[in-house]
Amino acid sequence: MTTSTMPMKTNTARYFALGAVVALLAAAGIYYLGHRDGSESFSPTINHKLGGGVLPAPAFAQTGSKDGSNLADIAARVMPSVVNISSTRVVKTAEGTHPSFDDPFFRDFFGRRSIPRERTERSLGSGVIIAKEGVVVTNHHVVAQASDIVVGLHDGREFKADIAGSDEKSDLAVLRLLSPDDKEIEKLSAIALGDSSRMRIGDVVLALGNPFGVGQTVTMGIISATGRASVGINEYEDFIQTDAAINPGNSGGALVNMEGDLIGINSAIISRSGGYQGIGFAIPSNMAKGIVDNLLRNGRVVRGWLGVSVQDITADLAESMNMPDTKGVLVSDVTAESPASKAGIMRGDVILTANNEDIKSSAQLRNAVASLGPGTKITLKVRRESSVTTKELVLAELPEVTGAELTIGGDQGVLGGMTITDLNDTSREKYEIPEGVKNGVIVTNVEPGSSAARGVQAKDVIVEVNRESVGSVGDFQKLYNAKERRVLLLINRDGGTYYVTLSR
Repeated sequence: MTTSTMPMKTNTARYFALGAVVALLAAAGIYYLGHRDGSESFSPTINHKLGGGVLPAPAFAQTGSKDGSNLADIAARVMPSVVNISSTRVVKTAEGTHPSFDDPFFRDFFGRRSIPRERTERSLGSGVIIAKEGVVVTNHHVVAQASDIVVGLHDGREFKADIAGSDEKSDLAVLRLLSPDDKEIEKLSAIALGDSSRMRIGDVVLALGNPFGVGQTVTMGIISATGRASVGINEYEDFIQTDAAINPGNSGGALVNMEGDLIGINSAIISRSGGYQGIGFAIPSNMAKGIVDNLLRNGRVVRGWLGVSVQDITADLAESMNMPDTKGVLVSDVTAESPASKAGIMRGDVILTANNEDIKSSAQLRNAVASLGPGTKITLKVRRESSVTTKELVLAELPEVTGAELTIGGDQGVLGGMTITDLNDTSREKYEIPEGVKNGVIVTNVEPGSSAARGVQAKDVIVEVNRESVGSVGDFQKLYNAKERRVLLLINRDGGTYYVTLSR
């Protein structure tokens, strides 16, 4: 927002009209906070005309910790543990054709062939040192497919880094700093991990990171909400929402409480402009700890698996199924030979508690089961019609999705920027696709701001392309032509079927 002290008299109507036009043109979106200079460019507008009077200091400017530390003391204690991350990756594209292939003689024999090209993308993000041995946690999307990673410290030192493990489903990654001199590593300052479950709405927090690559920055805000799920950013979500100013480049940075303890890893924002608009999301430290431990121990995250598809219970659903209330989650499907199936859980059952904890949403149950790991015993309280029983079972390992997968690059036509996979039993459960959807391909990811994002969402099932049925990723590849200016899709979304047209 631009602040001005200029009087508004005859120009008032003009300003309101201009504001209306701007509002109509704005489109909301979810943005990752990494700064990548490939196809994306961030150029912050700097307004030098903010004169006119002195703003009063906020009343909570010196809010501090229990030990009497003020904000400056907390920031000074935490800043050495927050790092800047610069990574590069080589991206292969198929843009352009050789002039020879435009000649009809060559085209008749070889067709119109594109020439593979390579370009280097640089990404800027943030990270947090969580162990003095040189262990840094950041976001997966900051270092995904990186060929070279450089970590810059608060004191100006730089280290090369390797990826110890990365998990796309939670958008977390762990780096290990490299140095020929062990004494340099010993000088690192590791942050203290806090208990994110103790944070309450209204608690004051600080966000630290490297926004827009300008250098380490500290901002302050409050916790606006906890337990944010189904935002559509990651596959596993339990976000802390904050209004602390975070921007592109803050990905992987720290969200800390008033004790200077890490309670979240900054990950994404919702914004109309791509910059700060008061809604930021951080991965809770309690969730991050379990994933980081898995990555350090196994190089990947091993998750528990129950073998059910569940959904939240709305008031309308409860009334139509004669349920006494909306507590728990409804089992919509059970995978054969899964732990749930072997324990006798059936479609239509309601899971009320897991290990004596009330289940309030499908995302909560999914996160709880995934965090326990395979081989762990779990006790569920299940309601079937009017009777409630307790079931004990042992979780299995979450199976990998089998089947083909295809990522359509951002420059590949009107559906550029999305990833699809085959519809099968495993992917159906993973992406919670209703049993009634018998064929199609599942949209597993849509890049914010991409061409596909104008009409397609994650978990959509594409049933037809230009009125032709789609049964697999292979079918989709045959039917989709990136050169077409308009594509008609038939999609299934949340059980409803819709036609969607995308054009350029």
